[in-house]
Amino acid sequence: MSQISKRIIGLTGGIGTGKTTVSKYLASHHKLPVLDADIYARDAVQLGSPVLGKIRERYGKNILLPDGTLNRKRLGETVFSHHDERQWLEQQIHPYVRSRFQSELYTLADPTVVLVIPLLFEAGMNDLVTQIWVVNCSPEQQKRRISDRDQLTQEQALARIKSQLPLEEKVAKADVILNNTFTPEFLLRQVDLALRS
Repeated sequence: MSQISKRIIGLTGGIGTGKTTVSKYLASHHKLPVLDADIYARDAVQLGSPVLGKIRERYGKNILLPDGTLNRKRLGETVFSHHDERQWLEQQIHPYVRSRFQSELYTLADPTVVLVIPLLFEAGMNDLVTQIWVVNCSPEQQKRRISDRDQLTQEQALARIKSQLPLEEKVAKADVILNNTFTPEFLLRQVDLALRS
């Protein structure tokens, strides 16, 4: 099946809006293939990878854990508080993520595929999808969810939110808006409807 005739859903939203809830539901309940940018981004910096080598060159060996793997917490503290550093890191990782998506899409025969791409617009990967779904919630909910999930202070949570394109800009570019302000059941009912449309 050619890529043109596929329905390729680009699932995005802000950090902590509920993308994982939606993607797990699409995979488990609707049995759709779900490709996740975060998994590919982790692969990009695995032990022995060229990207990890560049990160070590830039930040020194203190950016690594004793076993030689990336100290994600330390890297996060660096990149989320410095725009230029975050941009540099994304320039190393995004080409790898894009190529993984392209090769997976080429091999999948399923008529509908889901690409979970938190930085869909920021990374310029919207050309890979035929539909954009944005998971949306209130800024207060977003901040609380990130703080609770990642044990972050309010300031750290806010820095992560501000590192992404504002949610309202993502919503404005969406083909489908999934409202995650209420219950999980309400969110998943919207997913069912969006798939049928």
